[in-house]
Parts: sequence; structure tokens; C-alpha cells
Amino acid sequence: MATERLFFALWPPASVVAALVAERERWSGSAGRPTHPDDLHATVVFLGALDAEQRACAEDAGERIAAAPFDLMLDRVGSWPGPRIRWIGQEPTPGALLALVRQLNAALDRCGHRAERRPYRLHITLARKAAPLPAAALSTPIPWPVTELVLAQSRTGERPAYRVLRRWPLSGPVAATRGG
Repeated sequence: MATERLFFALWPPASVVAALVAERERWSGSAGRPTHPDDLHATVVFLGALDAEQRACAEDAGERIAAAPFDLMLDRVGSWPGPRIRWIGQEPTPGALLALVRQLNAALDRCGHRAERRPYRLHITLARKAAPLPAAALSTPIPWPVTELVLAQSRTGERPAYRVLRRWPLSGPVAATRGG
């Protein structure tokens, strides 16, 4: 039975990708292996390898999401020394995004998916195998108006490594805490 490695994510528009690439380029000589610009995203829920039935269930869960568009303000950069990942994110994680994560995990529960035990932490991987970088505030935060949720597939050995399979607009009631 064929399987795919899938995940739900937020996929930035071209203007945000350009700002992320520009921010990454500020670290000449220590940035490691940069993430392909078409692969820049924020994972919401990682699903892993799914068979056709599990994928159909996950897609149904995506269809049932009722979340409003919200704004991110990417304002922090740092690295994780163990996996040597350079990241950009927002602290604290906005309430609208945390609510989306909870709603999606609840919808995926009936698919047999078990939610991650660690608290959700918004991050976009800018580079791998990067030199350590202390966490710091960005001098100019990057605004990102989030308007959709996507289902994406990981493709081993290809660049770009990810392919968007489905898109769902965020069109639920206006979030009370737009932007955080």
C-alpha cells in the first residue's frame, strides 16, 4: 500500500517569501543550507505517512475547518543547535493560530491522528546545517496576512522538496484577536 508524508501548513504569499529570503541573506557565511524559497512555510500539523484512506480523512478534516483569516508578525529569529536549524517566527504564537492548531487536531482525531504532545511553536525553517544564532528580535518584523490552510506533501530528494496538494481558504467568522 503506497503512503505519502503529508502535513497541514500555512504557505506565505510571494511578498512574504521575498522578505524571508532577504532576512536569511543577512547572515552571510553562517546560514547553512538555505531552504528553497518555494519550500518556505509554517507547519501547522505534521501528519506523516498516510495511506489513501487516511489521506481522504485528513482532507475531510481540512474541509471542516472554520477559521477566520488572521495576521502573523514574524518578529524573532534564532536557531536550534541540535538539528542546526535557523528559524524565523513570532513570539508569542498568536491565539488565532493556536486555535487553528487545536481545531485541526480535534478534526484529525477521528482519522486516528494523535496530536503532538509538545506545545505548538510557530517557526519557518530558513536554513539547515546552520551555525548557531542567538534568538533575537528582528529590526523590521515581517507581516504575513494568513488567508488559507494547505495540505502539502514532502518529496524526498527533490527541490523544491514540498508540493501543495490542496488549499482551503480561511473564511470563518472574523477572529476576535486578529494578529494575536
